[in-house]
Amino acid sequence: MDEPKPSLVGEAEAVKEFYAALNRNDVRAAVTILDSQIERIEPPGFPGEGTYHGLAAVTAHFESARACWAEGSCEPREFTVADDKIIALVDVRVKLKHEEDWREGRVADVFTFRNGKAIQFRTFIDEQLAFEWARGTTTDGN
Repeated sequence: MDEPKPSLVGEAEAVKEFYAALNRNDVRAAVTILDSQIERIEPPGFPGEGTYHGLAAVTAHFESARACWAEGSCEPREFTVADDKIIALVDVRVKLKHEEDWREGRVADVFTFRNGKAIQFRTFIDEQLAFEWARGTTTDGN
C-alpha cells in the first residue's frame, strides 16, 4: 500500500472512516468527508447507477441504498494516492433485504479531494481503469 502524501494523510484517514461509518449504517457520519458540491458517479449496471450532484442528493442516495441492506459490508483492502485522488480497492459483500443470496465483488472507488473535502466520488468496476483514470491516462469511465 502506498503511503499517502503528507497533504492527503488526513483525507486518507477520512476515507477509512467513511467506509467504517457506511458499514455501521451511519450515513450522516460517512458523508462528512464530502464537499457540499460533491459529484457521485456509480457505473452502469449498479442498482444506483447514475450521477448525483450535491450533498443532499448524495446523502439521500446513500440512505436509500444502505436501507436496502439486510447485512454486509464494503471493506477497503488497499489505498493508493494519485495526485489529488485517493483510490480505494474495496471488497463488497452485501445481502439485500429482498434477496437470499449475497452480492459479492470488487470495486475501485476514486475520491478526488480539494481543500480537505471530496469533490468527486466515482466507482469503477475495473480496477485498472480506475488507476488509469485517476492518473489521467484515460478519459474513459466504466
